[in-house]
Amino acid sequence: MPDIIETSLTIDVDSSQLKASQLLANHTNLSQAKVKDAMQKGAVWLLRGNGKKRLRRASKPLQAGDKLELNYNAQLLTQAVPEPQLIHDAKDYSVWFKPYGLYCQGSRWGDFASINRWVEINLPKVLNTTERPVFIVHRLDRATTGLILLCHSKTAARLFSEMFRDGKMDKRYQAIVEGDFSVHPQDHEVNQAVDGKAACSFFSYVDDKDGCSLVNVKLITGRKHQIRHHLSSLGYPIVGDRLYGNGTDENEGRDLQLQSVSLQFTCPMTGQEQQYSVAENQRLQLDSR
Repeated sequence: MPDIIETSLTIDVDSSQLKASQLLANHTNLSQAKVKDAMQKGAVWLLRGNGKKRLRRASKPLQAGDKLELNYNAQLLTQAVPEPQLIHDAKDYSVWFKPYGLYCQGSRWGDFASINRWVEINLPKVLNTTERPVFIVHRLDRATTGLILLCHSKTAARLFSEMFRDGKMDKRYQAIVEGDFSVHPQDHEVNQAVDGKAACSFFSYVDDKDGCSLVNVKLITGRKHQIRHHLSSLGYPIVGDRLYGNGTDENEGRDLQLQSVSLQFTCPMTGQEQQYSVAENQRLQLDSR
């Protein structure tokens, strides 16, 4: 049985009477149990008309002309999902500590290993409350730990998305980098485009040990991999960075030492000032190996 299957099938009048799990099992020789597991984990898509969405329920009625897509990767579907920690629930939004290895969005191969899907499923259990929708309004790399804000209504998602877009969210990070960063002044500014887009970051030395430095980071813009790109360009790659780092010293093999440590903003619903920070015992440590 292949570990990776990418396939699609179009539903006709006869097959519309069968369950999607049965059709896909017959089409791929996977067991219905494995197909249903893949469906629940977001690896099956239903295309109807101009719409396309994940199909999670094997019992959902099908129509002639529908198209089913299965993106099956046995290794991905059996991966362990690290659990985020709820920091604060404000009803319209919640703040979480995202651990290393948890994604901020799904892919065509599934979404069960993403924080939004984990929260959709588990928030009612955590708070003993009803289900709420979950909307992503900003992202952290899979390898980045720390604070992330999730929204639970379309209104909140729109308002917070605008805040992040307009730079009204004060986001602070910390990173452990290779080298002695103390030679740079505090609030050392880096203005360097990332992927052709303007990007600005400020870096401040905090401490150093054994050839590495702890650095505070303030983002003015939020480009993909901006912090990693800027620090590497300065000659101070983040420890554990397999994309922008050199991977040639004793730090090779460590997780990415980058963390979102605080969020500060004026709540767009209440007008109140809010600040959330990572607990000291969860912060990056220079002597952690």
